[in-house]
Amino acid sequence: MAVLSDETWRRHANPWSVWTRYAAFPLLVGAMWSYHVIGWWALLPVAVMIGFLYINPWLFPPPRSTDNWASKAVLGERVWLNEGKRALPDQHPRIFRALMVISVVNLAGLIWGIVQSDALVLVLSTVNVLVGKSWFNDRMVWLFSERMRTNPEYKSWLY
Repeated sequence: MAVLSDETWRRHANPWSVWTRYAAFPLLVGAMWSYHVIGWWALLPVAVMIGFLYINPWLFPPPRSTDNWASKAVLGERVWLNEGKRALPDQHPRIFRALMVISVVNLAGLIWGIVQSDALVLVLSTVNVLVGKSWFNDRMVWLFSERMRTNPEYKSWLY
């Protein structure tokens, strides 16, 4: 994501880009789980979903406005990557560490659910991954809102 051009970042800030990535994650999980039903043919839907997630930042036009939660989450991620994931306000590093722990635990649960075909673990882990991603995105909105107050370049991204 750090190598995206300015134009691609603008396109990726389209809420459709954000929400279709959210929607694609459970489909990717389902595609991986489908191995239990269709065997190695499951690689086809998995490849389609991975391909979609890869090209997603280029699929949508720049948004008419970036004054919404989804766009600000992308802009916050851009700030975070621009600043080398450093210089976060004091409250952010602790939250990011907690989010990393949540992600690792739920990723392990997701893998277990897929391998064991355990629907309950699979669904709970998928929901928790999306909740963790939403929390991360909310922190990115917060970061963008803080940084745009003092950085004219960042402020110009909001329209």
